[in-house]
Amino acid sequence: MNLNVNSVDSLVTEIQGLSGSPQDVSHLNNLLKQSEDVIRSQAATFAPCLTRLDPAVHSLGYLYVLEACTASPVPEAQANELILPVVRFIDVCSAEQIRLVPDKFIAVCKRLHELVMTLNAPMRAVGPLLTAIRKIQPSPEHLTPLHPDFLQVCLSAKCYKIGYSILEDDIYKVDQPRDFFLYCYYGGMICIGQKRFAKALELFHNVVTAPMSSMNAIAVEAYKKYILVSLIHLRQFSSTFPKYTSSVAQRNLKNFSQPYIELANSYSTGNISELQAFVQANQEKFENGNNLGLVKQVVSSMYKRNIQRLTQTYLTLSLQDIANTAQINSPKEAEMHVLEMIEDGEIYATINQKDGMVRFLEDPEQYKTCEMIEHIDSSIQRIMKLSKKLTTMDESMSCDPLYLSKVGRERQRFDFDDFDNVPQKFNL
Repeated sequence: MNLNVNSVDSLVTEIQGLSGSPQDVSHLNNLLKQSEDVIRSQAATFAPCLTRLDPAVHSLGYLYVLEACTASPVPEAQANELILPVVRFIDVCSAEQIRLVPDKFIAVCKRLHELVMTLNAPMRAVGPLLTAIRKIQPSPEHLTPLHPDFLQVCLSAKCYKIGYSILEDDIYKVDQPRDFFLYCYYGGMICIGQKRFAKALELFHNVVTAPMSSMNAIAVEAYKKYILVSLIHLRQFSSTFPKYTSSVAQRNLKNFSQPYIELANSYSTGNISELQAFVQANQEKFENGNNLGLVKQVVSSMYKRNIQRLTQTYLTLSLQDIANTAQINSPKEAEMHVLEMIEDGEIYATINQKDGMVRFLEDPEQYKTCEMIEHIDSSIQRIMKLSKKLTTMDESMSCDPLYLSKVGRERQRFDFDDFDNVPQKFNL
């Protein structure tokens, strides 16, 4: 049976009559699919339907018409008018109905992303896209195609805290590799904005080590930032890739990131003057990559690196000695760096303002407070959950016919000598 879409009235009647029970909605979806080409080709004709439908009740039919109306390019002058119904629909639509046609819902949300960027008003899409993600997600473990769009508008609007909130979800299910690359890349930049460098490193690391059959620009940019954040946060960088990194990445990433590799080599010498000279000579390259701000933080972190190394040798030092040894311009500037490191928990020390002496201390944490016990317990629970999840995934892969056939083709038959000798009996 074909849906009668000869007029706006007939379309509205059908949608209103079949938006009640789940069975009716499913039937309506089948009918709308059959008439999709007509609705799309005559979008301007059917646009008045939107004013006669309730987006909260008639979400499926509303979505079909809205997607058709937003599919064509929109002049900038009309973009503002189109944003309002899209935002309202995302806010009130039925999750059960829009999940019947997730591709259309995603297309509408991505159109919203384009419109707000055209108007240079990314803030207008932050809340709606977060709502859209929660509605389209089967569970918080799923990565949707809207995650990168949401993180990008958060970056553009400098809403780092809101963007970070979605990065706290543990993602286990990914449909499209590109979504994963962008999610981790934008997520890493959000974490940089929040000064959460450990999480940023984790996300950039995921991009660099992810399976890839060919080199892509996202991985290259992530690798550059991975180098910089490693120097800022860890005060060091290793150019050795983990064994599970794809051969494509291992062969090519360094070639595309040579100035950053050289920056890390210069950093490892501990010579501030040489590092500053290198940055000055390559400033244009870092600016073109939009990484000059991070590079400046790398230079600043070298002072802290040099101070941190002093704590491994000395118990007490004057601010003047710290300034001289760490190549800092003055005792006052050295004091500023020490105070920042104390506040950030990077070192434990006290400063005697009277004689300008710094006393380095041991970590005062005794791991017996209620807060610390709760933190350790929550970490253990999270690790146990992750272990269980990995076991389930491993069992699933071990039974997957495609995986087994691929492994069978690529792996030679094991010889008995390939296995470690295992004792047949244990004496307890």
